[in-house]
Amino acid sequence: MSFTDDEVERYARQLVLREVGGQGQQRLKAASVLIVGAGGLGAPAALYLAAAGIGRIVLVDPDVVDTSNLQRQIIFRNTDVGARKVEAAAAHLRALNPHVHVDCTPVHLESCNAGPLVKGVDLVLDGTDDFATRFAVNAACVAHERTLVSGAIGRWTGQVGVFRGKPCYRCLVPEIPPDAETCSTVGVVGAIAGVIGSMMALEAIKLIAGAGEPLAGRLLIYDALAAETRTVRIGADPECEVCGHGRAGA
Repeated sequence: MSFTDDEVERYARQLVLREVGGQGQQRLKAASVLIVGAGGLGAPAALYLAAAGIGRIVLVDPDVVDTSNLQRQIIFRNTDVGARKVEAAAAHLRALNPHVHVDCTPVHLESCNAGPLVKGVDLVLDGTDDFATRFAVNAACVAHERTLVSGAIGRWTGQVGVFRGKPCYRCLVPEIPPDAETCSTVGVVGAIAGVIGSMMALEAIKLIAGAGEPLAGRLLIYDALAAETRTVRIGADPECEVCGHGRAGA
């Protein structure tokens, strides 16, 4: 896979990285990434993945841009209010990097359509705040053996983890928490979305390029108010209904 003169100049700072180089950049160019949710986390993640030279990005989100989104969903502009998120985001990604192919899927991802979407890509990023969607994405990733990069934010904190088979996301969150909070109810500082979304993109770039150690089986938690991070290990649940003995047909 060759690069144009524009690509060589565009990716120059990555091409000279020992951990990326020409081979790593070729892997990025050949890769396809599904981003579930073009919101607070999906917005910065998509921008950095497009800038890094991911060959194909698939955006899945059923919503339209609202004025309240602009505080943290930095891919959008005031002129995008009222437009479909995936279409507005795709336009900005293409403007940022014309070498990236962007597919728009303006649907709500659920169990009935998650499989084909996940199967058609190399890597999945989930930045949604709906647990039913998160569970559907995770189940499809396990079924089709795709790596999942999962992020979440609320108030002043955020977390990101990488799930490759076992443990899966359901090992971390077996059931929907009864007291689950959303950003619309408890609030969120916009910059935390940028931090965690960028971390998600960084993990994706590492995984595709084969650089460093991914957060596989680990969860990184960032407390912005205290300016502290900590990483905890996630154990595989042998009774997990998705990847363990508790799964259907096991």
